[in-house]
Amino acid sequence: MFEERRRRRAAQRVKAGDGRALKRFRWWQQLSRALFHLRLTDSAGQDAVYAVDVRHGQNQSSGNVKAQLYLDGRQHAVCRLPAVFPVPGGTIEVAMSAFGLKRCHYVAADGSEQQLTPDPASAEGRRAKLARRHPGLSRAIGFVSAVALAAALALLVCQFAEKLTRPPEIAERIGAFTSPVHLSTWMNVAVVLVTLVASTERALRLRHNRLLDGGAG
Repeated sequence: MFEERRRRRAAQRVKAGDGRALKRFRWWQQLSRALFHLRLTDSAGQDAVYAVDVRHGQNQSSGNVKAQLYLDGRQHAVCRLPAVFPVPGGTIEVAMSAFGLKRCHYVAADGSEQQLTPDPASAEGRRAKLARRHPGLSRAIGFVSAVALAAALALLVCQFAEKLTRPPEIAERIGAFTSPVHLSTWMNVAVVLVTLVASTERALRLRHNRLLDGGAG
């Protein structure tokens, strides 16, 4: 029921587009723009091509990122994220995390879901191309990303637990916890950088886990 309310509220934020033409993806937009496509057939048997364009490099810190829905190359609707766009036979749902999109799916009326196809020129499209051409390498990269985030999370928990139990009044009651790993400043910086890379890689595949990737977005 909560999920249904969230979808209804998101659908109410949708505004009509102004009909402007969809601009093609440029190479310098790799880390600031996401573009996905979907071909649908309506009840009359007419094909329609939808595109979801998200410029997540703009105003991301303020949480004012918008998704633009294009129909056959013209802006059809606009909505602040998270967005739910009504389309024939269902809805297109768009949401993002702190590192990129975490959801860009067509949800049919029967509840089935289909991820939209990333534009070949986009970073998401290039990552999908790697997965098609080299599935073994793609799985290995995905595994390394997940392990890196799990390790970073474990380190964070240990450091937090040590700081939490450091005060004498807490240590006397439940005992003091000593982290088995202590990293230098440079090692902590390296962990942060690896975490950013791993999180971005997962975002390119629209993979999101509340524990590993955080609840942002």
